[in-house]
Amino acid sequence: MELLTFKNGVHPPHGKHYTENKLIEEYLPKGDVVIPMSQHIGSPAEPIVKKGDRVLVGQKIGEAKGFISTNVHASVSGIVKNVSEIALFNGLKSKAVIIENDGQYEEVEAVKRDWTKLSNEEIVNIVKEAGIVGMGGATFPTHVKLTPPADKKIDSIIVNAAECEPYLTCDHRMMLEKSNEIVEGLKIVLKIFPEAKAYIGIEDNKPNAIQAMKEAVKGESNIEVKSVKTKYPQGAEKQLIYAITKREVPSGKLPSEVGCVVQNVDTIYEIYNAVVNGKPLTSRVATVTGDAIKEPKNIRFKIGTSLKELVEAAGGFVEEPNKIISGGPMMGMAMYSLDVPATKGTSGVLCLTKKVSENEEESNCINCGKCLEVCPMGLMPTKLASSAAVRDYDTFDKLTGRDCIECGCCSYVCPARRHLLQRIRSGKKVVCKR
Repeated sequence: MELLTFKNGVHPPHGKHYTENKLIEEYLPKGDVVIPMSQHIGSPAEPIVKKGDRVLVGQKIGEAKGFISTNVHASVSGIVKNVSEIALFNGLKSKAVIIENDGQYEEVEAVKRDWTKLSNEEIVNIVKEAGIVGMGGATFPTHVKLTPPADKKIDSIIVNAAECEPYLTCDHRMMLEKSNEIVEGLKIVLKIFPEAKAYIGIEDNKPNAIQAMKEAVKGESNIEVKSVKTKYPQGAEKQLIYAITKREVPSGKLPSEVGCVVQNVDTIYEIYNAVVNGKPLTSRVATVTGDAIKEPKNIRFKIGTSLKELVEAAGGFVEEPNKIISGGPMMGMAMYSLDVPATKGTSGVLCLTKKVSENEEESNCINCGKCLEVCPMGLMPTKLASSAAVRDYDTFDKLTGRDCIECGCCSYVCPARRHLLQRIRSGKKVVCKR
């Protein structure tokens, strides 16, 4: 049977052997937690606690501002030490609530529910109140995806379980360890879209996850597990939609335009946890890995835990890393420091030695066309990068630079080691603000 896939793309080394067979371990922070108000796409939340307040796990400490925004909750119990501006892993600034962890993890009272008796509006409101975002890294507010425009008929719910990013295995482990809960969360989403069918797309390099999810969906006539070809970026939203439905999302449009809603597999789990167990998003799983890490692990951590603590929980370094990345090597972002908080979007902490990440000097473009051949969006990366470099943003826009999904395939194959993604990403930020 032909495997489902998309056009172009690349095949980087997986690097998943470090952690794919490691059970998820729970880690409780030793020190203070620093919880940013900006952990999502859209407007930052506004702090609703002040210095000296005592807070509980699950208590709302940040109020969403606007439709595209999310609430933020305390992940530990303790006293608010301060509300101040901090630097995030990407260098941007954000207000944050700093909590002195008392180690008791006293929780607000959770309300367990029978979701079959809830209205669609009640479900969406629970998800909104719980502060759930896209857990694959994009951090788009989930309640927004669950309320597409009224004129868009949704007939396909696609669960993004591809996890195509090298090294990362947190979604893989969630499918093995929480498969029934994931299916329950998916059934909750299907209640909102009763005319839709659900598809769980998993890359074929995870046969045990495919088997686990097939077992979990037995008897569910409107949920199907789809094996998709292992190729990067198979987990990109538009590429996964094409692989499973053969529909192409038009330039500048959202998946709802072609009748689809796409949710990351861990997001689906969080929907279950919020609706059924009454618990907001206060923790998540990340893969702490790389050849510089002593004991690579999949770790469930409390939001706001220092990345330095997560590395220490994985045994620390076997040697000083040459590069530290938040996320994976293709779409992740290099970090200047580990003294920053892990957030809702932290899917991985990748620490690489000089042996595997030595930076090669870039040279002149040789017009080989390899970047064009692999671009999954059919763009012209060399033209986009050169336009951005000289600040010719009108040309950048005419070349549909906004459609770039920042997958990094172009930089990966470039024999001249051109910093294509870096320049395109910079140009995209400018034109999207115009």
